[in-house]
Amino acid sequence: MTNDSEAVGPMGDPVGDPVGDLVGDPVVTLRTPAELADALPYLLGFRPEESMVLIALHGERGRFGGRVRLGIPERERDWPPVAKSLAECLVGGCERRGARPDGIVAFLCLEPVGAGSGREVRERLRPLAQALRKQCGRLDVPVLEVICISAGRFWTYCCPSELCCPPEGVPLPRPGTSVMAAAAAYTGIQVACTQREMRARLAPWATAAAADQERALDAAGLALVPRILDGTGHAEVAAETLDLARRVMARLDAAPPVRGRLEADLRDDELLAHDEAAALIIGLQVRTTRDQAAEWMEGYEAAPALRLWRALSRRCVGAYGEHAAVPLALAGWVAWSSGDPVEGREALGMALRVDPRNTFARLLIGACTADLDPEAIRRCLRRERADREAPRPQDPPSSTPPPVTQPRAPRRRRRLPRPAGGEAVRVTGGTGPTGPTGPTGPTGPTNRANPANSANPANRANSADPTGPRYRRRTARRGAKDAARDTN
Repeated sequence: MTNDSEAVGPMGDPVGDPVGDLVGDPVVTLRTPAELADALPYLLGFRPEESMVLIALHGERGRFGGRVRLGIPERERDWPPVAKSLAECLVGGCERRGARPDGIVAFLCLEPVGAGSGREVRERLRPLAQALRKQCGRLDVPVLEVICISAGRFWTYCCPSELCCPPEGVPLPRPGTSVMAAAAAYTGIQVACTQREMRARLAPWATAAAADQERALDAAGLALVPRILDGTGHAEVAAETLDLARRVMARLDAAPPVRGRLEADLRDDELLAHDEAAALIIGLQVRTTRDQAAEWMEGYEAAPALRLWRALSRRCVGAYGEHAAVPLALAGWVAWSSGDPVEGREALGMALRVDPRNTFARLLIGACTADLDPEAIRRCLRRERADREAPRPQDPPSSTPPPVTQPRAPRRRRRLPRPAGGEAVRVTGGTGPTGPTGPTGPTGPTNRANPANSANPANRANSADPTGPRYRRRTARRGAKDAARDTN
């Protein structure tokens, strides 16, 4: 659905040309402050309480754009700086998206305290309305209307006429009777509960059962924390926690549905025992276990997982209030991933109020508030889950025994066959197995050019001494040849 609207002037007259959407999408034209006040829950997705809301308007027809919401500070001296920050946030966010707003509509929502009246609330919030108009005007963006909603009535700060805006206020239209309600029903848009009701679904128990739950948390802490801190028991606790969570989710999913949010939450509380809730709360405090639990974010796993995280958030009672940051962050993540950013932001904001240092909640609330697509985070979690569940390849067992390395025999020198009537010839030189030019090298049997021969003192002595062994062998060979000639 396209929420087109026209800005409303001080007298309730529409500003711009009420032309329908040219592409055929449903168009809702809001002409009066009453219609604007009635449309606010549909624009935000919930009914704001104790909030100031700024909505950007674009173009001549005043098409709705970005919107920001912030709680109203209790101290009045904080109103000017908060108004400045809120105006800069809205205008800056629109500029980053490439569309500077042409106007702004502001809403102040606050219920009276005790016996107070809505008219008193309107007068008390008048300085805040002036601060918002001043800060938006400083950014050259006019505030076309400021509406105060309190005690089922609304007032406008921009209309001086008491005919259309009487001092006692104007009653809000009955729910479901406006044009905006009809268009929302036609397109399937549902308005969530109020902020107070959303917080109540996630807030810790304040009943007598809280004491029993705290004792179960004490027992679970004594049993599980030493195992978590022990290196050998850490993986076992993680596996037990995730297995228990799966069994509880299956139990919640198998229960018959009931009507009403309160009745559904009470039924889920009955299906979850104190010791089971305590074991899950303690086990999920480990980051790796929490990250694996965050993978139950879509499909058939999302709905029972969200119900389980809500139930665990309600069980963090007494001294275990800070432990609620983990189930609150998981509830916010699953709600946002399932298409409900309103509950997602509320749950993540509660997680940060419990533990401002929770990195998981801080990263998620930044992306959720910026209206980013959660699919990028879902892809990362799917990949981690697939990598963890994929079978690891293993080497097949070998059928043959590994080869046995035999000790290497010592190298022996090669000897050439002894010629007839001669001596054995040793191969000592050359670059190949038999020398460069023959079996004995280029210089004959003794390879006189071999540096090893010249470097060996014994070889030098044998070649220089005419009475050495080599000299005597040469003399014997010559004598044998001479004797053979004389015989022939």
